Amino acid sequence: MASAPFVTLSSAVVEAMGQRLDAAKPTPEGLTLRTSDGFLYSFLEDPNTVSLETIRQLLGDQGSVLVRLVVLTPGRLPLAFSQEIVGHGGTIVEGARFAELVRQLGLEAYLGEEPRALPAKELRRLLPSAQQLDGVVHRARTWLDWGVPALALRFYRQASELKPGFLPAKIGIGRSLLALGLIDDADRTFDEILSVRPQDVDARLGKGAVLGARARPKDEVAVYRKLLAEDGSRNEVRAHLLAALIDLGDWAGARTEIEALLTKTPEEPQLRFLRSIALSRTGEKTKGEEERLEARRLGLSYDREVALCKHLGIPAPEPPAPAEGVEASRPVAAPKKRSPRPKARALPAKVSAAKKARVPTPTLRPSSGPEKRPTARKRK
Repeated sequence: MASAPFVTLSSAVVEAMGQRLDAAKPTPEGLTLRTSDGFLYSFLEDPNTVSLETIRQLLGDQGSVLVRLVVLTPGRLPLAFSQEIVGHGGTIVEGARFAELVRQLGLEAYLGEEPRALPAKELRRLLPSAQQLDGVVHRARTWLDWGVPALALRFYRQASELKPGFLPAKIGIGRSLLALGLIDDADRTFDEILSVRPQDVDARLGKGAVLGARARPKDEVAVYRKLLAEDGSRNEVRAHLLAALIDLGDWAGARTEIEALLTKTPEEPQLRFLRSIALSRTGEKTKGEEERLEARRLGLSYDREVALCKHLGIPAPEPPAPAEGVEASRPVAAPKKRSPRPKARALPAKVSAAKKARVPTPTLRPSSGPEKRPTARKRK
């Protein structure tokens, strides 16, 4: 059975996240909790003691459970288990990220650490209620940026409970649901926002993203073009339009939007890379290759380029040549002779050679004392 301190920590994490529980069940590996919003949280103390059969039991047979499963562990799951969970749409929070979640929730004492103290300026700037709301929204955005929408959704819902009708929380809920693949739930969330604020740009962007998730890219593009017709200075809308055009395969249209975005950020390496692909796809292959080199010069890393190529479905570039070619072009110095004394510092080759070739010469300046030399007797 899992240790009592770990079960206590698991319960404290769920409580600090503002979860309402429908059921809780201690297991030999840890603790399993089902929440009122249909998520299944499984805390595993030592993932090395978990069997693949246990993971498959957690996944279950219902489709909704697969997406709503969150496995949390302070250790690292074996690769086969991770692939099984992620392949069925589940979420994993393990290792360092599990520890960071505990710290974010103010439960550092369970890790044997001192609690984090907010700077005095932050304490004076916000009231306690606003400070709590600000912290929850920040956590939600962090987990969404880290690609863990299940936790982002929980924190956005917690923010919405703290302040009902809080628009950023509602928008975040819709985006998190969409990232989880819960398209119908996301669509309803954006509809609720638009029923109150029909001109809200973020909610309309969300509706466009829902159309894209439903494999209706032309309708998605139409939504974004309408928003740009209302206000052409909205770069976030243009970025959504660019992504939709690329998914649609309309590289001529994508090139137009890339050029418009580059007027604001001409040295953005990712945009320059997309511009190189657009040039190549629209008949200017040579210019496209030159633009790709320019993107690398501006800071596009090899890993990022590989990720972009994978997303676009094009061959990845060859890995960069090792630094051996640079070293080979340098002249190789002759090996230096080591002194028989291991602690003596070797002199440079030129200095040591000069010292060896130096011949002692007579000096005209006398030494500190008179030098005694044999002299002949004076004749009387």
